[in-house]
Amino acid sequence: MLVVTTENVAGHRVKTMLGQCFGVVVRSRGLGGNLMAGLRSIVGGEIHEYTAMLEEARRHALDRMVDNAALMGANAILMMRFDSSEIGETMSEIVAYGTAVLLEEAPDAHADPRADPGPAAAGEPAGGFGHRSHAP
Repeated sequence: MLVVTTENVAGHRVKTMLGQCFGVVVRSRGLGGNLMAGLRSIVGGEIHEYTAMLEEARRHALDRMVDNAALMGANAILMMRFDSSEIGETMSEIVAYGTAVLLEEAPDAHADPRADPGPAAAGEPAGGFGHRSHAP
């Protein structure tokens, strides 16, 4: 499953837009994690226990979003984003969301970009913007 944060994928076009897809994970930090985080927050610095927990939660949310999109018949997810929030004082919610689509290769996906004849072939004068020189 292709997952991108962009609206378009080079060389492809959206055949069918299937709708929003998402994956949600709620994690509790637990007593041990809260104790270590509390001690570490006194001296400052990164709280590695929370970082590891949130990285794992993001991976799980992403996996759930991909599963959701696959059930919808998608082969790609566009405009993928993460969001997070706190629930109470001990839980974190991570949401991965995006737009489930069915992508197909664009008809001109294999065209050579160097073959573009440019504006002169379209009848436009060089210089663009329809500018014409008035030199004698």
